[in-house]
Amino acid sequence: MEHSNDGNLAQVQHVVLVLSGKGGVGKSTITTELALALRNAGKKVGILDVDLCGPSIPRMLSVGRPDVHQCDSGWVPVYTDAKKSLALMSIGFLMEDPDEAVVWRGPKKTALIGQFVSDVAWGELDVLLVDTPPGTSDEHLAVLENLKKHRVDGAVLVTTPQAVSTGDVRREITFCKKTGVRILGIIENMSGFVCPHCSECSNIFSKGGGEELAKLTGSEFLGSVPLDPLLSASIEEGKDFVQSFPNSATFSALTSISQTLLSSLQAA
Repeated sequence: MEHSNDGNLAQVQHVVLVLSGKGGVGKSTITTELALALRNAGKKVGILDVDLCGPSIPRMLSVGRPDVHQCDSGWVPVYTDAKKSLALMSIGFLMEDPDEAVVWRGPKKTALIGQFVSDVAWGELDVLLVDTPPGTSDEHLAVLENLKKHRVDGAVLVTTPQAVSTGDVRREITFCKKTGVRILGIIENMSGFVCPHCSECSNIFSKGGGEELAKLTGSEFLGSVPLDPLLSASIEEGKDFVQSFPNSATFSALTSISQTLLSSLQAA
């Protein structure tokens, strides 16, 4: 379905926000792995990295700091493969010094986010994932205000199992309800530790917080992703975990989550 009045988002089928109530829950990791799992399922995927203070996805996808080019319709996203099946635009590409801190006031951030949403020439995409900063700040409102001019299908919320994290995600759920964003589901990250030797899963933190939160709030529980040393190494080295470890339990979890998310989007 093409949306004729949506400018650069006209050929983007679905737009999904990835939110977390707090930092450190692995939101960017989940965004990256969801994108790779969706690509593995034959979908054309884009990632818009709006995490201005910690744009880590370029490293996770091993694209470095390429020059960003412009065409008649705006910025050309950076493609991670020759088939152009995974497109990325990140604030990290626009910073002269990768160690530079983004010390900007709200209006400047808001203006840049507006540009990001409107001025990237995405072309045809099945799903655009928007990696947002943690919390419910100005940046989130700017993303929503600019996306709502086009449309946003909903949000995926990332939490860890502990009560501290699920408490913060409750506030994120309230934010979604207040701003009229559909909650597509909750993902529990770092749900147990997979031993690299015997593949047994031990619950280091606790377990089930994300699923319990989904029940309490009437949201869909998309699934759990364990702490997996192979996944951590893939992220650090910028390798495609989904293609490298197709027999792992973590691969199965990510594939199942991406399929549930696709079904939810197509049912909307």
